[in-house]
Amino acid sequence: MSDSHSHHVMPFSTYIAVFSALIFLTIITVWVAQFDFGMFNGVVAMSIATVKAAFVALYFMQLKQDNKLYLVMLVSSVGFLLLLWGFTFFDFITRVGEASTL
Repeated sequence: MSDSHSHHVMPFSTYIAVFSALIFLTIITVWVAQFDFGMFNGVVAMSIATVKAAFVALYFMQLKQDNKLYLVMLVSSVGFLLLLWGFTFFDFITRVGEASTL
């Protein structure tokens, strides 16, 4: 049984570019943390963190070149996690609303 799957060799310059982007986004995260966006503080922080996580998953974990099934599994897992967080968020809102009306 022969293994026809070959490994993709990514140029070192790509790793340097992705690493530089991650460092830049970390600096942006620290800079943005100095501002008050009100109720959107978490949204801004999670947006930047999501972009950084996408860089890590696509390039360092090599999901960009690997079998697309792995990418589908990652995206569906994250989607399920967001669904669970959504249910928790809506439950939290209703409990805070009930407590504040007393």
